[in-house]
Amino acid sequence: MVAHAARQEGDVMPLSGGRMWRLGAGVAGLALALTAVGAVVGGAGEAPAAPAAAGAALGAGARQDVRPLQEHLRAQPKDATAWAALGAAYVEEARTGGDPSRYPQAEEAFGRSLRLRPDDNADALAGRAALAVARHDFPAALRDAERALAVNPYSERGLAVRIDALVELGRYGEALAAARTADARRPGIPVFTRFAYVHELRGDTKESRRVLELALASAARPADIAYTATALGRLAWSEGDHAGALRRCGHALKAEPGNPEARDCRARALAGKGDLRGAIKEFEGLAELAPLPGRLVALGELYEATGQRARAEQQYTLIGTWTDLARAGGVNPDLDTALAAADHGDRAEALRAARSEWQRRRTVHTEDALAWALHRSGRSAEALPHARRATATGHRNAVFLYHRGMIERAAGDTAAARDSLSRALRLNPAFSPMGSAEARRALDALEGAS
Repeated sequence: MVAHAARQEGDVMPLSGGRMWRLGAGVAGLALALTAVGAVVGGAGEAPAAPAAAGAALGAGARQDVRPLQEHLRAQPKDATAWAALGAAYVEEARTGGDPSRYPQAEEAFGRSLRLRPDDNADALAGRAALAVARHDFPAALRDAERALAVNPYSERGLAVRIDALVELGRYGEALAAARTADARRPGIPVFTRFAYVHELRGDTKESRRVLELALASAARPADIAYTATALGRLAWSEGDHAGALRRCGHALKAEPGNPEARDCRARALAGKGDLRGAIKEFEGLAELAPLPGRLVALGELYEATGQRARAEQQYTLIGTWTDLARAGGVNPDLDTALAAADHGDRAEALRAARSEWQRRRTVHTEDALAWALHRSGRSAEALPHARRATATGHRNAVFLYHRGMIERAAGDTAAARDSLSRALRLNPAFSPMGSAEARRALDALEGAS
């Protein structure tokens, strides 16, 4: 049964429709978690533009508190819809709080919903797909998203998670096709932001920015405004426009004060402008709120850049604690481990994790992580093809270019190394307080030797 076959009054028109209407109450923000892929200020990686490459696709506008749902289910334990909503609320809590222990509870809630209503239950299937994305089980996410769409082809969450899963499996052409399908069926911010990210991965940041601007213009909910403004801020940061990133993130925080993704964006922009103390203060608050690996590495590298080595080591040590919690919650943290450990931990473990993740999914992010882990393990010649393929889609990523340049230098291709490092610094001169300085030192040495 198709639950949403007809568009409701107030929905936005698709991107292909030539104009957009104001978002109505039925369109959710579907903010993605920034818990995983490349959410690092320093040498290991960087925070990607939203939607993030891995996250729990749950509606910002559809968020529900756990407690009222729990109370309702004590009185009505056979309400399959409420069990699905509770599962989604648990995943959202894990996303915003960085607490993977909520994921088993979400799994049980979705299971209860599906046992009560095994057929015609797109909400539980799509919610379970979002849970699989949050746990980095992208094949399972794609399967459940497809099952949800077989029940309800207009499931907003199902459509969104299908795009996310295809992106995370490295199937970018199919992801673009899925975004077009989603736009035709349920146009709105969830689809527009995913369209923007797929375009960014393909190197078309102009189109990505255009789509995000349209999404922001159509946003009505504070959460939607914050999400799209943050996405624009991250895109500005990735291209070295740190002042623009601060403006965008300020817009996001005005709409939704305390939004963690907007605060993360602001912290990175402050670091990019040279305000390391301000960036440290922001990241300290974020790490206390949700000690995710990317934020811990970011804070650690800022401490290093300001001569606080002991405090930096404390942050890197905490990553292992988060990794243990993530595994206990059913999350596969190998990409996080590879990115963090390559620069700040056990390099053998970094390589093991990168290879393991590479076998599961082949994306630009896993390709870059494997290249860097190989290089840091002294295997730069083996790393070089991976580093070059990581940049082959046209994705404009200063960290990828920095990694590529350092690997080319170690492999003896000095001309290519000069080009890659120069491009990294032109794109975003302050992509990392540690990595940017290392890139400049390496480039100066290469130019001095020529």
